[in-house]
Amino acid sequence: MAASKTTKVILILGGVLVAFVLVSVIGLLLVADSIGRPSVPNNSVLVLNVSGDLPDYAPEDPLQKALGIGQKQSFTGLLTQLRKAKVDNRIGAVLLNINFPSIGWGKADELRDAIKDLRASGKPVYAYMEMGMNRDYYIATAADKIFLPPPGDLWINGFAAEAMFYKGSLDKLGIEAEVIQIGPKYKNAPDQYTRKEMGEGQREVINAVLDEYQTRFATAVSESRGKNAGDVQAIVDGAPYNATQAKEQGLIDGALYIDQVHEELKTQLGYKAEDPLRTISGGQYREITSDSLGLNNGERVAVIFASGAITTGSSNDSPFGGSMVGSDTVVKAINDAAADTTIKAIVLRVDSPGGSALASDLMWRAIENAKAKGKPVVVSMSDVAASGGYYISTNADKIVAQPSTLTGSIGVFVGKPIVKGLYDWLGITNEYVLRGKNAGIFRESEKWTPEERAKMEEQTNNIYFNNFIPKVAAGRKMSLEQANTVGQGRVWTGTQAKANGLVDEFGGLEKAIDLAKQIANLPADKDVRRVVFPAPKPFFQTMFGSEESTVAAEQAAQKALADSLPAEARRALRYAQLMDRMRQGEAMTLLPFELNIK
Repeated sequence: MAASKTTKVILILGGVLVAFVLVSVIGLLLVADSIGRPSVPNNSVLVLNVSGDLPDYAPEDPLQKALGIGQKQSFTGLLTQLRKAKVDNRIGAVLLNINFPSIGWGKADELRDAIKDLRASGKPVYAYMEMGMNRDYYIATAADKIFLPPPGDLWINGFAAEAMFYKGSLDKLGIEAEVIQIGPKYKNAPDQYTRKEMGEGQREVINAVLDEYQTRFATAVSESRGKNAGDVQAIVDGAPYNATQAKEQGLIDGALYIDQVHEELKTQLGYKAEDPLRTISGGQYREITSDSLGLNNGERVAVIFASGAITTGSSNDSPFGGSMVGSDTVVKAINDAAADTTIKAIVLRVDSPGGSALASDLMWRAIENAKAKGKPVVVSMSDVAASGGYYISTNADKIVAQPSTLTGSIGVFVGKPIVKGLYDWLGITNEYVLRGKNAGIFRESEKWTPEERAKMEEQTNNIYFNNFIPKVAAGRKMSLEQANTVGQGRVWTGTQAKANGLVDEFGGLEKAIDLAKQIANLPADKDVRRVVFPAPKPFFQTMFGSEESTVAAEQAAQKALADSLPAEARRALRYAQLMDRMRQGEAMTLLPFELNIK
């Protein structure tokens, strides 16, 4: 039955009224948010929590903040807090509560640099840990003073690296991994599924990484605590220490409770004894915009984050933990930044162990196109930028990494699972009816025939020798022979990568932005406006956008299930999720191992 004119008018007016109310509510929330921004008393202490999951980037939504929805702290957000505190005359000191941050050693180096940069302004930085492990203490050594509570402990008893292997489990299930790898000594990502122990190449690389990290740790302790190298090694060999012992060893400045640390800060900042310490939390201080402090203004520089394993399609969060870098998302972001005439340069922040060779190449091409349009591109490597993560970096105008960054791993592998043993165990039988000599190349119950394996080797060699290596050679101005020599799947630390010509300079995101300004002929003494591409989705689009909300709901359900699994199981499944793509012939450029260094 057709609606009457009166009904139509009522529906239209109702819709307009609902829209008006919704807009009014949003407006009021935003106004309330701006009015409710915290004031920062003079000579305040900024208290920052360096703890928990710190993704490289997490978008902030003003509406979510206004609605009281908690905003996730990111690593780059933490760096911004320190950057603001440096120029904010109301901040007298910074107190870092360090409590098992989930970051790698590259980010630890970048955080130490940011702490030292803040201290250069004359503002003291205190570090407080209830319990300190290697990485926690390494970060703390950049501060002026370090404190533990009296019952606290310092576990700086050396480095241990763990590598996991799943062949024994696969054997029990009757599954065999058949793989082809370029650089069999070093490109050993498949070793997790084909071996039960480290190979010679993996052991060599891990030992080299541990040597690098141990040296940097010892140097940091030596410089900050006035120890010589021999003292540091003896201290490590004698660890762990309780707080009193750590004070006696000169590793901390006091065994104090947090309220006593506050008293120390009051004395440091010239407070009267009866006055309370004025503090502002990191959550509150995030409400103080960079713009209000004279930062993040001027010419626009695009910052694009490529954090997680590389895959085709859109970026998303893996249900087994971590993020997935989708080529569609990153390519569009690069293209949009290149087409925007107000963007003067692009900084690509890479924190990725690699993944799909195809997706990596698509992103490499987008960077080539951006450069062809006159946009400088600088890569900032975070904890890891290896294999596919290096592939998407290699043609940048400049590459910046931390000495502890894991990079390189220039190699390729393909493979497929052979599940015939599992089928036999389950009583499953199957038959293939084929047309074509190599039509059965993706059969999961049969190993490759010699002819099929030859074709797969041909495909793998083509990706490595005709795509990856030439692009590394061109991007890094090397010969093909030189590129192949530093390739072969070998993982390098940032220090080694710079010595081998794979990295240009040491530093973090700020160093990359400085280089981008230099290449774009922007004034070195003026700040730039950092513009994230793609722009974060608004809250209501995330919540009610039909496709995104459905995908988000599915991912949330998957994550809830995955969270019930042990961490090592989630890690194995995350890799298996990538390996599953190889069943359709997709080649992988992936870090040979997920290195867990404690």
